[in-house]
This record gives sequence, C-alpha cells and structure tokens, in this order.
Amino acid sequence: MTEPNLTTAAALSSAISVASVLPGVDGNALIGAFTGAALVVVSSRDMGLLKRAAYLLISLVMGYLAAPEIVQATPIRSSGVAAFFAAALVIVVTLQLIERIRSADLFAFLRKER
Repeated sequence: MTEPNLTTAAALSSAISVASVLPGVDGNALIGAFTGAALVVVSSRDMGLLKRAAYLLISLVMGYLAAPEIVQATPIRSSGVAAFFAAALVIVVTLQLIERIRSADLFAFLRKER
C-alpha cells in the first residue's frame, strides 16, 4: 500500500503540471516554485503534517509571485530557477525576520532615532 504522503505528492504534482499549461500561467515558474516548496517540506521532517502543508502552500505561492522580480533584479534569466530559489528561501528568511523582530528592542531603536 502506498504511503499517503507519496499519493498526495503525486496528485499535487499532477495538478501543478496541468496548471502549468493553462494560458496566462508561467509554467516554468510554477514548476520551479513547486520543486522549491517540495524541498522545504522534505527537509522539514520534525514538523507536523499541517505545518508542513502550510509551508508548502506559502512557499509555492510566494516562489511563483517572486520569480518575475528576481529575474528582473538579478542575472538569473529563467523564471523556473528564480521561482525555485524564492520558494526554497522564503520560509527560512521570513522565520529569521520574525525572530529578529521578536528579539529587537523597539523602544531602544526609537530612542536612537530621536
């Protein structure tokens, strides 16, 4: 019997492949974002299933949306490669920013600005 995670991944992969051929959808960016998001989920084994599913969705969406910006601002010309890197890094970078904001002393920062 197949493992549920494998079946879900295969179904999601098929849905991404079908969506990538729709008009107006950048197929390269969508597949790149999916592979980057899948890398995040595979490397996050110590989390619950719901949290990993949320990470997958967040990485997929943000990787796809960030790809054109990365292509425009860097020497990377492939939207698929740009989406892969964006999807793979968005969770790590965002969680680091959240931790820094939590540990920052906002009042000390405001006193320095005066």
